[in-house]
Amino acid sequence: MNVHAEKPAVISREDPFKVEPAGFYRRWLSMLDDLDELRSIVARLEATTEEHWVPLWREAGARHEDAGDRLEIAGDHAGARKEYLEAKTYYAIARFPAEISPLKAEVSADCARAYRKACLHLDPPLQVVEVECEGKAIRAHFRAPRADGPVPAVLIMCGSDVFKEDRGWAAEMALENGLASLVMDAPGTGENPFPWEPESVKAWMAAIDFLAAREEVDAGRIGAFGISRGGYSVMQLAGTYPEMVRAVVAVAGHPFGYRLTEEEIAEVVEARNRRRDFVFGPAGGPPFFPEWSAEAEEALMRKWSLAELGILDRITQPLLMINGKHDHLAPIGNIYFMLEHGPVTGREARVYPDGGHCAFKYYREWAPASFRWLQEKLSGAR
Repeated sequence: MNVHAEKPAVISREDPFKVEPAGFYRRWLSMLDDLDELRSIVARLEATTEEHWVPLWREAGARHEDAGDRLEIAGDHAGARKEYLEAKTYYAIARFPAEISPLKAEVSADCARAYRKACLHLDPPLQVVEVECEGKAIRAHFRAPRADGPVPAVLIMCGSDVFKEDRGWAAEMALENGLASLVMDAPGTGENPFPWEPESVKAWMAAIDFLAAREEVDAGRIGAFGISRGGYSVMQLAGTYPEMVRAVVAVAGHPFGYRLTEEEIAEVVEARNRRRDFVFGPAGGPPFFPEWSAEAEEALMRKWSLAELGILDRITQPLLMINGKHDHLAPIGNIYFMLEHGPVTGREARVYPDGGHCAFKYYREWAPASFRWLQEKLSGAR
């Protein structure tokens, strides 16, 4: 199959002045009930520098948080949770791309506060836990279904600019399928103190050990789920800790070892540099994202490729890979590369022909399907 036969028709744009399925707001579209409200806020957006960006989104978050407080006082816990989750998402947009300034750190605290309020009445409850690793504590969120004995579990891995508060929906889907879950920020983000380096896979390994030690969890039936950078991390973890990770779902991971064509490299460089058009920190500051080039992409491959790390052949667990065909940040050649390596059976993939990065357009299809798949694979794992 020639995966490069068609010229890409969908670009993973990063324009915060437009609301598009494959665009900048793709990270949060599935978490918002009223996209007209989102569009109305975007229409008022004057600039992305934090003195313009943060107050606008923070105002929306506060409006929903206040509504949640009123419903909470009235005893409407379900209505309050809905409002708090909306507040959390608007605060998360305000925080983008990370806690890069004191103001961004403030709104990040708003985000965490609203999410904790949203989780006050969950049953089973959300537990804020700390995963210990080399003398450092990684704050994470744990939930487990009510059951007569230990159940399978999944580690839910976050990416580079979406934090654990934005992955509560994944924990809910895990519960719906009888799975315990641990949601943890990626190294270099949120409440994970480890830097984003290949060696920080030890943080993920510590998370697996934490799950295995929980009395609610069957240590022989633990899997992992990740999106974007998390989609890469799940693969790195699978190859580093195969004796403990029994099934993995990788959405839009990169780099696995696939060698991009010259055309793809040019598209990746263009897509990554397009993110530099907007400054999200203080006015006059530099773009958050580094300038990209073919040489930078090659250096990324040498540093992170599963093949270069020597762990490719250790990934033998059941594997489900998902992405959009027109992903210019994590090209789907990565999926074909993994299908061409490893065991003859046990690898599955879903490629959406008109999807962009992470195929978020089809989230409502692939997200629940992923957790049904994990439940099936982990139920039989031993």
